[in-house]
Amino acid sequence: MSSKLNRRAFLATGSMAASGLFLGMHHLSNANPRVSANDVINIGIIGTGDRGKGLGMVMKDIPQLRLMACCDVIPFRLDSAMEVADKKAKAYTDYRQVLDDKRLDAVLIATPLSMHHKMALDAMDANKHIYCEKTMAFNIDQALDMVKKAEKFNKIFQTGHQYHSSRLYYKVVEIIKEGHIGKVTGFECQWNRNGNWRRPVPDPQFERLINWRMYKEYSGGLLAELSSHQIDFVNWVTNAVPTSVVGSGGIDYWKDGRETMDNVRVIFDYPGGIKATFTCLTANAYEGYQIKVLGDKATIVIKPDSAAIFPEAELKKEMGLVDGVSGATSNWMEATGAVPVKVEHADPSKQALMDFVESVQTGKSPISDVKTGANASIAVYLANKTIDTRERQSWKSEYKV
Repeated sequence: MSSKLNRRAFLATGSMAASGLFLGMHHLSNANPRVSANDVINIGIIGTGDRGKGLGMVMKDIPQLRLMACCDVIPFRLDSAMEVADKKAKAYTDYRQVLDDKRLDAVLIATPLSMHHKMALDAMDANKHIYCEKTMAFNIDQALDMVKKAEKFNKIFQTGHQYHSSRLYYKVVEIIKEGHIGKVTGFECQWNRNGNWRRPVPDPQFERLINWRMYKEYSGGLLAELSSHQIDFVNWVTNAVPTSVVGSGGIDYWKDGRETMDNVRVIFDYPGGIKATFTCLTANAYEGYQIKVLGDKATIVIKPDSAAIFPEAELKKEMGLVDGVSGATSNWMEATGAVPVKVEHADPSKQALMDFVESVQTGKSPISDVKTGANASIAVYLANKTIDTRERQSWKSEYKV
């Protein structure tokens, strides 16, 4: 490949939603779809908190998904979710009732992390297609157990790392893999917020049910709830899993009885000497969410819905001359230092659900599947363990999926 950075690779226009552009994203699985491409998929949501209800609202804009069941143990959350469900939807307080509902083709699991393993295994036994929210598994044993069972599962299992479905992120990965930013040397990832991360609780009896993310019995904390998306992305780009991790964190700002950390910083080693840092804060939101992919020719800075390439200094003039574009490009780069990645894309959560529909209808395996979900889960678990033990944690051969 030419050493010149190709401006056309970055200023991609046109709809990436066109299926022809993504023929390489999926591979055929052993799934045996229960519905045809023209049929509606009846789905039930298990766990109708903020995320579960939010996805239910997104489903209203996807004609081939019909929300026919909602399940939660908190009455007001269940009632609220039923408002966005189909008029013929049923409300349940026991997830096993959802799995027994013969009208349903699929279930979406959006419960606290500690419940994913049992519910997902039971959903496989019930022969339902599964969309399991991230992080997929609470610990290593659960992750490996879910992969093992899913290997014999003849339905779709998609993990809810929605950025894995983003057409923008897919384009960025394509740019990186084609060598346009040169050799990747590192990643700098952050997801910072300024707030206590606490949900309002109308009755003290619901504290641990509503604010489960703050309790170790149910949650992997910031690394599981936020950083896992970015860990999944780095695994995707490198086509690898980390070899080891070190890190630090603590409960240093919000002294409110929480058990999971209010700040974390970890560094993963990846094959080839690549280092990936992940920072998650709750007391400073400067620059919020971003991923920097560091190459020896350029850096890509990724936001939730935008991305830009920042060439190394010696390549800026070269980029200004690419494609014979006169001074406009060069002058613009002098002012901003960046070339945008332009591609049409839907909201990542909506796109992930649309991809789930496609997988169920065609039998194609999701790109965010049980194995990618397991790899992200194991990485999260090791990162939390390195902070808790203050010892480097290594990826063992028996973790391979």
